[in-house]
Amino acid sequence: MTRQIDNVIECEGALILGAGVAGLFTALKLAPFPSLILAGARPGVSGSSAWAQGGIAAAVGKGDTWQSHAADTIAAGAGICEREIVELVAREAPERIEDLVAFGAPFDRNPDGTLAVGREAAHSAARIVHVKGDRAGAEVTLALAERALASPAIEVLEGYHGVELATEDGRVTGLFARSGRGPHARLVLFRARAVIFATGGLGALYAVTTNPPESRGEGLGMAARAGAVIADPEFVQFHPTALATGRDPAALATEALRGEGAMLVDERGMRFMPAVHKDAELGPRDIVARAIHREIAAGHKIYLDCREAVGAEFPERFPTVYAACRAAGLDPVREPIPVAPAAHYHMGGIASDDRGRSSLQGLWAVGECASTGLHGANRLASNSLLEALVFGARAADDIKSASVPREGRGTPPVPERFAATPPPHVLRDAMTRLVGLERDEAGLREALAIIAQVERAGGSEPALLNMTATAKLVAHAALARRESRGGHYRTDYPSTDEPRRTFITLAEVEAGIAASTLPLREGRNVRAKREHFGEG
Repeated sequence: MTRQIDNVIECEGALILGAGVAGLFTALKLAPFPSLILAGARPGVSGSSAWAQGGIAAAVGKGDTWQSHAADTIAAGAGICEREIVELVAREAPERIEDLVAFGAPFDRNPDGTLAVGREAAHSAARIVHVKGDRAGAEVTLALAERALASPAIEVLEGYHGVELATEDGRVTGLFARSGRGPHARLVLFRARAVIFATGGLGALYAVTTNPPESRGEGLGMAARAGAVIADPEFVQFHPTALATGRDPAALATEALRGEGAMLVDERGMRFMPAVHKDAELGPRDIVARAIHREIAAGHKIYLDCREAVGAEFPERFPTVYAACRAAGLDPVREPIPVAPAAHYHMGGIASDDRGRSSLQGLWAVGECASTGLHGANRLASNSLLEALVFGARAADDIKSASVPREGRGTPPVPERFAATPPPHVLRDAMTRLVGLERDEAGLREALAIIAQVERAGGSEPALLNMTATAKLVAHAALARRESRGGHYRTDYPSTDEPRRTFITLAEVEAGIAASTLPLREGRNVRAKREHFGEG
């Protein structure tokens, strides 16, 4: 399916960057149309997908409806969800679960053989399918990886790190990727008719995160540097209950524990969430996370007490969390778990439509790196893997049915340097302190200054430029949004204003920074802004 001449590899079909649920599922739905997946490591064992504990939301339980699922999603999204997108995702969710069952996902079952469903925060019904309690992400990713590796239509290359999009005549025609490390590293140009980004989120740009180190926002940064429209970058979701044990990245105490009745308490054993929200521990994630943040800022230590709700069943029902606790010297069967909020999920991303198309011809985006309008300002629990499945299938259908031109034959500019580097500590610290759960103008301006310093120090290294581009977009959009909504909270603008979405390019951000202005477009439906989306 590929042909190599020197450092150029010609792909017969689609090129997919990322081997999590989004990338693997898209490739499987493309088959028998050929695809090449570039993976940093062995598919099925790394990335945010493999770490996901909660499960996948779908109206598959008795008495549940897609309309109820849609309504819950819109309520959690704090006023800026795209209703048409929400409804199509909720409608198609059960079919995507059927796809996963066909691909071998071992979902938990009831005694009668039907899918077992659980309830999580801000859901009005039990509609979350799990695997062994908290292993949905790991088991689903592994099942998809096994299918993909066995498919004659899918080729997987491990050990490649994408650094820059290749564009010719305004169209994306491929990707530059690094192979190897140190003096033996080389740059390879992959040419393809269609490029699909399934690169995940940006949590590792924060010092306290539940995301793996590779979730550094590089896909978003690459697309932004190539001129793509970025949507809603200011909305970062912080998971309320990461284990506060000093581990980097932090282990996660899944939402499902609170769904089972686990309670948040302080060092005195006192609950505080009933006074904050009518649903107490099952309130929206942003509200729960900020409540914990404020308790910690006031000098309290916060714990998740699972002893009564789960108790002795903890090792069997939540093996991943149990193992993380035991590794930290904790016994969640007999003692409360210390927790704190951590950067977890990015609602913003590469603006994409109902077929996964970005504003750049030839580039599709699927999963957390994309912003479809499903999540609005605050993602509903367990809608993340679902979004990857729904838009992976839709992007695959679009690519198979579209008349995609042959890739270019010109010579795109080659990146000057291409060494991969982790985000500097100063950048991660600035994002956590100044662009975190609570923000204000002074802090955001300080963050932008620090990002600029990191960018200048990095010179022309594309990997670092991708990270700083993403950080810059998040901080600048947060500065421009002078209100509080969902995952974005301004202490200097705590009220909610008129609902709008953010659509912006990196060039607009940089022009605004240079002129000390805030150039944000009118918030409108992405689907109505067709001038931003290519027809290829």
